[in-house]
Amino acid sequence: MVSSGTWQRRVADAFGPLGVVRPLGPGAWRVAAGRRDLVVKSGAAVADEAAGLRALSAVPGGMAVPPVLHAEGDLLVIPWIEPGRRTPSAEERLGCGLARLHRTRADTWGGGSAWIGACPVDRATWGDGPAFYGSRMMDLARRCGLEGTIEPVVERLGDLIPFGQPSLLHGDLWWGNVVWGAGHRPWVIDPSVHGGHPEEDLAMLALFGDVPPRVTDAYVDEAPLADGWQERVPLWQIAPLLVHAVLFGGPYRSRVASAARRYGGG
Repeated sequence: MVSSGTWQRRVADAFGPLGVVRPLGPGAWRVAAGRRDLVVKSGAAVADEAAGLRALSAVPGGMAVPPVLHAEGDLLVIPWIEPGRRTPSAEERLGCGLARLHRTRADTWGGGSAWIGACPVDRATWGDGPAFYGSRMMDLARRCGLEGTIEPVVERLGDLIPFGQPSLLHGDLWWGNVVWGAGHRPWVIDPSVHGGHPEEDLAMLALFGDVPPRVTDAYVDEAPLADGWQERVPLWQIAPLLVHAVLFGGPYRSRVASAARRYGGG
């Protein structure tokens, strides 16, 4: 990561003199520069984030994402999205945009970003879905000492999940990465784009808060889901729970174990 003074100089060179700088979290700042209100991010993951934002923005009628204003090495600059009100119309637009994103086919399973938040992940590509998800889950499980818990689930993935062709996914779609903007427009930020199963994004959205029926109803109007998708939500949540177990440990380990018991066939 570049030093604070270095990123400030680089942003000033690109956008003009800096005004107020407000920290948003590790490696992220809200910055007034020239006449613009910006978000500046610095770190090893920002190149993948920039690529993901560009990939999402290229989907016709998909999800609104902040444009990449500047991306160079470990520096990313996007516009600040002013939060607005969460409205029924915005929820419907989120579901519709997510479905249109998932109608965009990915070339392979996996690939894309090497990061989910602050957690590094293997960006290898795979020819089939069970191999991709099995590899990702086992890699994360080994890093937090839960491989024995996860292995029975991985062995059954081919029977548990209706795999087809991979879709383009946001990859880290929890409510903290949804910004309810002005004009009933939902924006999504901080992607971990890769090829995967559409149910993965929906399950991630449900991990830290309920998904309103307006979101899912609008989704299925655009892209019907396979039978039984509601019952598979906890299964898809195992991988993001493993990410949190790697980063934070604690109660996430028990949540992983609880979900694994449900699908491990024991």
